[in-house]
Amino acid sequence: MILPVIMAGGSGTRLWPLSRGNFPKQFLSLTSDLTMLQQTVLRLKGLRQLPPLFICNEEHRFIAAEQVRQLDLEGAAILLEPVGRNTAPAIALAAFKAMQDVENAAGSEPLLLVLAADHVIQDTQAFHGAIAKAQPLAEAGKLVTFGIVPTHAETGYGYIKRGKAVASSESRVASENSGELRGTAEASGEDQSSDESRVSSHGFVVASFVEKPDADTALQYLGSGEYYWNSGMFMFKPSRYLEVLREFRPDIYAACEQAMTRQAPDMDFIRINQQAFMTCPEDSIDYAVMEPLCGGTSGTHAVVVPLDAGWNDVGGFNALWEVAEKDAFGNAFHGDVIATDTRNTLVHSGDKLVAAVGLDDLVVVNTKDAVLVAHRDRAQEVKAIVNRLKTDNRSEVSFHREVYRPWGKYDSVDMGQRFQVKRITVKPGAKLSVQMHHHRAEHWIVVSGTAKVTNGEQQILLSENQSTYIPIGVVHALENPGKMPLELIEVQSGSYLGEDDIVRFEDRYGRD
Repeated sequence: MILPVIMAGGSGTRLWPLSRGNFPKQFLSLTSDLTMLQQTVLRLKGLRQLPPLFICNEEHRFIAAEQVRQLDLEGAAILLEPVGRNTAPAIALAAFKAMQDVENAAGSEPLLLVLAADHVIQDTQAFHGAIAKAQPLAEAGKLVTFGIVPTHAETGYGYIKRGKAVASSESRVASENSGELRGTAEASGEDQSSDESRVSSHGFVVASFVEKPDADTALQYLGSGEYYWNSGMFMFKPSRYLEVLREFRPDIYAACEQAMTRQAPDMDFIRINQQAFMTCPEDSIDYAVMEPLCGGTSGTHAVVVPLDAGWNDVGGFNALWEVAEKDAFGNAFHGDVIATDTRNTLVHSGDKLVAAVGLDDLVVVNTKDAVLVAHRDRAQEVKAIVNRLKTDNRSEVSFHREVYRPWGKYDSVDMGQRFQVKRITVKPGAKLSVQMHHHRAEHWIVVSGTAKVTNGEQQILLSENQSTYIPIGVVHALENPGKMPLELIEVQSGSYLGEDDIVRFEDRYGRD
């Protein structure tokens, strides 16, 4: 049985201003109406799998939980990392969790299928076929990675050099223990007539991992046919991963083992020992585990399975343009866009009409609070803008004008030196924390729906066009008791309007 482990961390800074610190690209709807996280989950349909395990950080936990809830997944769990420590520790947490579940349920050990939540895979059938090839190798104790068959000489990816084909005895024995695998392979039309065909189609020993090359070297890699793009996707037994991690990085192993000794369920989340995990070194699975397996006596334990399935990590706007649906002139438009004499251009409009005249090979991205204009060939350099925003301590690096909360969202419509206007949306049945402010008063005007308001000692119901005033220092709360979203306008006024001027007395979402 397969246990999907979906890594939902990362900041996606090369897609700013769409992707931001508190709402990165894995939670965005970039290539369809579904978010990238949701697409990652749905492309697993058809596999024999356990409910997914998501790895997420504290800051994004409610966004991840809401998007998982929308898929009606039963039994899915979200494991929270107290801090980011890269992929090797994150996968170790998942492996320890899987082994603990096996011990508690007295079941069989699953295979971990480690996936990023922010990749595009256009050919689901080919993706499932590669998983079928990887499964017997992982069952045999291999650590399998998926190598993307390159389509061009890309300098932005790391590469994997393949070695010899996996030994027939290893592949055949594992296949004979997996009737399900053979059925999947037959369904995909693979030739099962000889051992050799099975060997060549299953995978290859990893000869080496290679850093991002220059253009000339990338061309050589492409021409040789021996190199794949490093996808960052893996399959292996959790026990095998932990065994190798303990051999090569005992410090990471020990910290993660200690962190998982104390788990605290919290709503949709699994919290671990924060103090123990804080001591864990930071490292990727490539450096900590996979590269040390290449060469020497361990050289046959790292295996690459080729994957040719329309993969793209959407690492920037040019990549987004490549996977987007285009018109006859090579343009990819999202939102309200009118264009004339425009070619090979990506325009993404969030909330207003964008008119394009005479553009060629450009990227134009409009959000409620920022506009990006760049040449497609230089769109990766948006990272320099993000660094500048960080240096200047500007909020746009982390927050959209529209901010999501576990109870709903708010949109900062207008602000001045001593006032701020927000449009607040509260989900049915949701409630904001019981709180007060030291420096601001608030006026609430209901636009639609019904609001249950705590205002000091009073509890009142407000409907459309009714309002209330919350003075400075008064304890208050807002709740939607209805079955439709509650929309209201909040006008704040005072000497300080920052989000940190909140004293919470009670909060159903566990926030301080």
